This record gives sequence, C-alpha cells and structure tokens, in this order.
Amino acid sequence: MTMNLKSIGFAVCVVALSSQGAFAEMLFKVVTVKDEILIGLNDKELGEMGGDAAGIAKALASKGSLGVWQYSVQQAKDGERQVAPLHKVGLMAHDSVRVEPYKQPFKVVPHE
Repeated sequence: MTMNLKSIGFAVCVVALSSQGAFAEMLFKVVTVKDEILIGLNDKELGEMGGDAAGIAKALASKGSLGVWQYSVQQAKDGERQVAPLHKVGLMAHDSVRVEPYKQPFKVVPHE
C-alpha cells in the first residue's frame, strides 16, 4: 500500500543505520525548512512506531509531534570521536520536510 504523506504536509524517506551492540541506535537526519538535526531512536522506540520509515511518518502525522533524542558528534574521554545524545527535542509534523539516512564512521552511544 502506498501512502501519500504530502497531503498532510510531511514527506519522508527513511533508511536507518544501526550501531554495533545489543541496544542498536537508529540514526536519522531530519531536514526542516529552517535547519537539520540528527536524531536517534532505539529498537524499542522504533518498534513502537511500526519499525520502519512509514511507521515514523505515520506516528508523527497522527500525533502531530514526537519527542526524540538529538544526537551530535562529540569527543569521548578516551579522545575518540563518537555520536552521542545531546538532549531531548520535539519534532512537529508541519515543520518536517524529510527524514534521510545519516552515514557516519563513529561509534554511536545509546540514549537512556
């Protein structure tokens, strides 16, 4: 079944990249009309939204907003670069233009 999300002001194209380890973090770059941010969802959160891109879009469209963790590249105590949670942010459906894959070579730190 194909869903046209443009009719509700939200277009999405999502492919998830997971980290190594038991608690995989799925990373997405959310591009809005004003800026872009990197967000992370764990397996449980992604599963609650249907487990795929369509599920994320459906959850955002139906709820109008989602609370997610914003991620950023940071330097670990050992000096290595990593992608880690920065803080919790809210996404609003009408401001989201697209969600796209985020590729990075660093370790991904899971959020709480």
